[in-house]
Amino acid sequence: MPADAPAAGSRLPFFVYGTLLPGERNHDRFLRGRTRAEQPAVLPGALLYEGPGYPYAVEGHGTVHGSLVTADPSAYAELLGLLDDLEQYLGPGHPRNLYERMARPALLGQAVSGTAVPARAWVYLAAGAVARSLRTGGTLVPGGNWLTRRPPPAPRTP
Repeated sequence: MPADAPAAGSRLPFFVYGTLLPGERNHDRFLRGRTRAEQPAVLPGALLYEGPGYPYAVEGHGTVHGSLVTADPSAYAELLGLLDDLEQYLGPGHPRNLYERMARPALLGQAVSGTAVPARAWVYLAAGAVARSLRTGGTLVPGGNWLTRRPPPAPRTP
């Protein structure tokens, strides 16, 4: 079994870091009514890149900020299918994948203070060709936080 594969039958939570975060455009559409918990978390060993309206996480020497989403058990299979479709994940290593769904350790709590709790989760990382392109010419999201990427609005003049 590959190192990133969970045990058969396990239902991992999801680490989300972009348009599925609270307040972002896909949160309510995909997660509302299908989750049991959503907690702030970080994904170590990853970098966040700008995409065309959504971000890509790529393995690297950094940290991505997001949320750990625990699905309602009765909605798990539905949510997994919806997220696979949203992220254009067709199966492990499929050549048309936009993202690869991988099992990775995320950290709940305060990683800086040393009180972080590790949790294995599904995360959608940029697929091979996309990741290579981002590494050579992509724009990093400073601090690995999609919610803070936008500059503050310009002041209005009367």
